[in-house]
Amino acid sequence: MPLEFMSKNWYVVHTYSGYENKVKANLEKRVESMGMEDKIFRVLVPMEEQIEIKDGKKKASKKKIFPGYVLVEMIVTDDSWYVVRNTPGVTGFVGSGTKPIPLQESEIKAILKQMGIEEKKPKVDFKVGQSVRVTSGPFENFIGKIEGINPEKEKVRVLVSMFGRETPVELDFAQIEKI
Repeated sequence: MPLEFMSKNWYVVHTYSGYENKVKANLEKRVESMGMEDKIFRVLVPMEEQIEIKDGKKKASKKKIFPGYVLVEMIVTDDSWYVVRNTPGVTGFVGSGTKPIPLQESEIKAILKQMGIEEKKPKVDFKVGQSVRVTSGPFENFIGKIEGINPEKEKVRVLVSMFGRETPVELDFAQIEKI
């Protein structure tokens, strides 16, 4: 049965202890040399800054949050699984049997936050009640009023006038522009 998860998710890869950074470097090289940039996106060794006080002086150092583990943002296919699985220092994916299990969105957000890396949210430049033009999709060139904004999902609900009545349509931020 071929592995084929078409959505991009974060997976946990188990490594030999102390090899996390080497695995990250090796995997990034393999992704580039094997042309897998469209399947394997980011490789992270979860680290957090730690302040130690030695001889009365504060010293900042990075500490691995999960020693022996590396996070990989990827679309799992037979090919991408093989590239990661056969990277030197990798002992396997975390999951049941041969099937890797993706991290929940809440888990990866918490890890990225702990690392000081926040997922960049687009700046919401729209307001409820504002008139906008739809720039793409089936409602292209329609004009409507914003009825609701969901910054988490980067969506807006716009009331467009169709056949003489207001119809709510859900659109991405990228599909609308201010008029």
